[in-house]
Amino acid sequence: MNGNMAASSHRVMLGPLVAAIDQGTSSTRFLVFNSKTAELLSHHQVEIKQSFPKEGWVEEDPKEILQSVYECMERTCEKLTQLNIDISNIKAIGVTNQRETTLVWDKETGEPLYNAIVWLDLRTQSTVERLINKTPGRNKNHLKHKTGLPISTYFSAVKLRWLMDNVREVHEAVVSRRAMFGTVDSWLIWCLTGGKSGGVHCTDVTNASRTMLFNIHTLDWDPELCRYFGVPMEILPRVRSSSEIYGLMKSGALSGIPISGCLGDQSAALVGQMCFQDGQAKNTYGTGCFLLRNTGAKPVMSDHGLLTTVAYKLGRDKPACYALEGSVAIAGAVVRWLQDNLGIIESSEELEELAASVGTSYGCYFVPAFSGLYAPYWEPSARGIICGLTQFTNKRHLAFAALEAVCFQTREILDAMNQDSGIPLTQLQVDGGMTSNRLLMQLQADILCIPVVKPSMPETTALGAAMAAGAAEGVSVWSLSPEDLSEVTSEKFEPQINPEESELRYARWKKAVQKSMNWETTEPVGNLNGEPSIFCSVPLGFYIIGSMMMLIGAKYITGLCPLRCIRPCL
Repeated sequence: MNGNMAASSHRVMLGPLVAAIDQGTSSTRFLVFNSKTAELLSHHQVEIKQSFPKEGWVEEDPKEILQSVYECMERTCEKLTQLNIDISNIKAIGVTNQRETTLVWDKETGEPLYNAIVWLDLRTQSTVERLINKTPGRNKNHLKHKTGLPISTYFSAVKLRWLMDNVREVHEAVVSRRAMFGTVDSWLIWCLTGGKSGGVHCTDVTNASRTMLFNIHTLDWDPELCRYFGVPMEILPRVRSSSEIYGLMKSGALSGIPISGCLGDQSAALVGQMCFQDGQAKNTYGTGCFLLRNTGAKPVMSDHGLLTTVAYKLGRDKPACYALEGSVAIAGAVVRWLQDNLGIIESSEELEELAASVGTSYGCYFVPAFSGLYAPYWEPSARGIICGLTQFTNKRHLAFAALEAVCFQTREILDAMNQDSGIPLTQLQVDGGMTSNRLLMQLQADILCIPVVKPSMPETTALGAAMAAGAAEGVSVWSLSPEDLSEVTSEKFEPQINPEESELRYARWKKAVQKSMNWETTEPVGNLNGEPSIFCSVPLGFYIIGSMMMLIGAKYITGLCPLRCIRPCL
């Protein structure tokens, strides 16, 4: 989809426009919508580099993230100008972002003090296990009554704790009260509204609810949780609603335009899919896979491994709405892995072609637990496995198994959600980059045994942020009243296999998942090269060394050299 999609005859009729910054794990985009029709007029996208300094570590450069936002804004404005669309019609900007990713910067210099630690990162696994071991009954849900979340490497608090403990610059800045903490939304809003020259340090309730420092009932930072993680409250951003004016753009072609919407990416997609009623749900297929079900004004605690999270709060005086969420760490990321790490494909389109050419995994199952398993297991010790291989298996079967893995993981979180709610979903609304893969969508319908509904305009995450920004008090160019919401056209994928076959394949997937569990320990034993050593076992080491000493002693006593010299050693 590009800027040329807007017909020239329609341009003169354009009403107020609303823009959205969509800062995701793998790319940044800037998109501009017509607030009256929800039509996407133009956009630009820039990929973001990820770095992997050590096994399990995932980082991104905060300055690169910020620069990508400026580049996307500039290029989109150029495209609009080429379409004869006046950028002064842009009345507001919304922000949506990868959640949980953790940044700390110096408020005096404006410089990041370390790379952004990405939500997928596993470096805090030993910290998490230590925290769980200290809880009564070693209960990972010890804080769930306040946070809605299990203690996990996924969330921001443990990443922030790691930064404070392991990065000297962060520790010193915290001690000298120069440090600012935030998720990606906070970093962007602070920089775009002035940075060290009066930038606004804030976040919204949806992003705050993913930190493990936020009380989802009081809708504010919780002093007890902050003490638990040893986080000083003065470094935290102010928590605001998802739809209000936070500040004004301070530079560039859009200087003076209010930033008035902020939603974590999965909440933004829920809004963009118009899931405003209790019971409505959507599944987003991005780097990970995230199924959210609106539970209304009351938080519902899960008994089946799901998260309770704030869905949105669309105005300072509006009530918060909550959601149950099933989070899968690896979805689209498996495509990138097959491309970058194994080199068996050159594009996501090729993955679909390979998988479609065989139409089966031929008994091969792929559990992509690269960052452990998220919902419903919350098992950080799991690791990726491929099983069921035979001499007949080839890269086409592996491609099919990779797509099936995304669908099976969705089935697991959908089953958990149906058990928690007691009311099974009759169809699944979907969005995200992977939904362009038609084979994946058909597989998903087959494995769930319910229809899958895909909107014709796939940019629902950015649309949700734009809706929140346009509806903010003081902007009010986008109505969220049910009667004013635009009709969404969609495509429906119906199940095409019988339920018995679906259940058989799902049962074998569950068997594969069990094989991936308890694979990794927090402190692997090994030498400096990371290779295991027999001497790492103390009893075995003593036994072997003791035996050698006894052998040498016995040989010496008998006058024979253990090295088989002809004469005795001196």
